[in-house]
Amino acid sequence: MSGLVAYPGPAGSHSGAAAATLHPSAELHAVGGFRAVADAVARAEVEQGVLPIESSLAGAVPETHDLLHERALSIVAEAVLPIRHCLLAAAEMPLEEIRIVRSHPTALEQCRTLLDALPNAAVVPSSTTADAARETAESRDRACAAIAGPEAAGLYGLVTLRDDVGDGPAFTRFVSVAPFTWLGAERDGARTAFTFVTDHRPGALHAAIAPFAEAGLDLVRLVSRPLPATPWSYRFDAVVAGHPLDPVVRGALDEMAGVTRSRRIVGVYEAARVVS
Repeated sequence: MSGLVAYPGPAGSHSGAAAATLHPSAELHAVGGFRAVADAVARAEVEQGVLPIESSLAGAVPETHDLLHERALSIVAEAVLPIRHCLLAAAEMPLEEIRIVRSHPTALEQCRTLLDALPNAAVVPSSTTADAARETAESRDRACAAIAGPEAAGLYGLVTLRDDVGDGPAFTRFVSVAPFTWLGAERDGARTAFTFVTDHRPGALHAAIAPFAEAGLDLVRLVSRPLPATPWSYRFDAVVAGHPLDPVVRGALDEMAGVTRSRRIVGVYEAARVVS
């Protein structure tokens, strides 16, 4: 088990590239989807897992946020990578002949302009972009295409119909998750991720995040996610610039705890630099 790091496979996924960036000396293990990564980490079958959590074009990746909420996992590192999407198929063909386009939902969101130009194509979600490429190759259907990274074309014997089909320059934030919270991040560049639930009343969200503004802290991310057991109720996932052992950050988190129904830290890590 030593040195094993899981990512949502198969080979050729963007998460695989992120895993190699975050863990250059580890043994990388492709597993079948986001939930399989979280389960492998939670069961100590691997030391850490790598998942995408945010796209510069499509926003938050809901599945990763929900897994961090459902499992006893914590973010221990992050990396931001440029993402290049390609339209791949088994053979050259006119775009108007495409009837099915496969990809991960986040990648599909990043390529809306392309999809709008394919009015005859149905969109089929896949577990990862690499899965989309593999499924397209295995289908042997000449009317099928996939949106995936350029590496997937060579891995699965596909041709590139269009290169760089994203709606604009795209970056994805990937996180490494572990079954523990790491407090070794340098104070100057630390980020603290946490999740909280407010009371269902006017001004509750403002009261929850006001302590950070009053303390001069930068709340760099705030995402709302529904609570499945309580219709029309939501939790919030947030990231503040700072370390939870810093007195100012700790004070704001403690003040928040006094005005929310629940609050839990789900990660301490050093802020990533963009990898070009």
